[in-house]
Amino acid sequence: MAKLEVEILTLFPRMCTGYLAESILGKARESGLLAVNVVDVRDHAAGKHRVTDDAPYGGGAGMVMKPEPLTEAIDAARGRLPGASVVLASPRGVKLDHRVARSIAEQGRVIVACGRYEGVDERVRAVTDVEVSLGDFVLTGGELVALAIVDAAARFIPGVLGNESSAGAESFSGEGGLLEHPHYTRPPAYRGMQVPEVLLSGDHRRIERWRRRESLRATRERRPDLFERLALTDEDLRLLSTGDDEL
Repeated sequence: MAKLEVEILTLFPRMCTGYLAESILGKARESGLLAVNVVDVRDHAAGKHRVTDDAPYGGGAGMVMKPEPLTEAIDAARGRLPGASVVLASPRGVKLDHRVARSIAEQGRVIVACGRYEGVDERVRAVTDVEVSLGDFVLTGGELVALAIVDAAARFIPGVLGNESSAGAESFSGEGGLLEHPHYTRPPAYRGMQVPEVLLSGDHRRIERWRRRESLRATRERRPDLFERLALTDEDLRLLSTGDDEL
């Protein structure tokens, strides 16, 4: 049975444990499909006060995470998860996307080290494999990155999602990386807004064509960078100029 095993190394474990206990991830952990061990980096800090940060050499604002506690926490995590890749949450990293999440899920084991303050001592990078970011902005710490990695990667593990077709139908999942089509549920009318008639028709072929068209339109309007890379078929081009009554 495929599963995802994760070690999250952080100064603030409670920032992670609550999220991981709820909803789909909580159920995945209960069923054994997802195993997450959240480690307090301070457990690897020396001295009575378990200090994990210090002033930067050369001066400057803020504090820097010391190399010893985080490096030793990584070493210990490697011992518990042999063969795991070590991810450092960092604004200097590659952006977390569908491809990165799938790769982590396929590896099956990952250790995520969460930085804090002004960052980590540069020597920590010597014991990591890759740096991952959520985007071009700065967070107060790497915990949100770690949780996003777990959430995104876990969805690729068979059995984690209630509907096994869900992961393949979501935005960025399909061939070409289209955004997902709109979704509707009951009631059919709400505040003057109607569910598209085609979705109530029971005609599955029309519904699939509508969904394809709406995915194409959403991608063209909201992510033109993705749309430009699509290899559009003649049918795609026709759908883009088709009204609901012509589907």
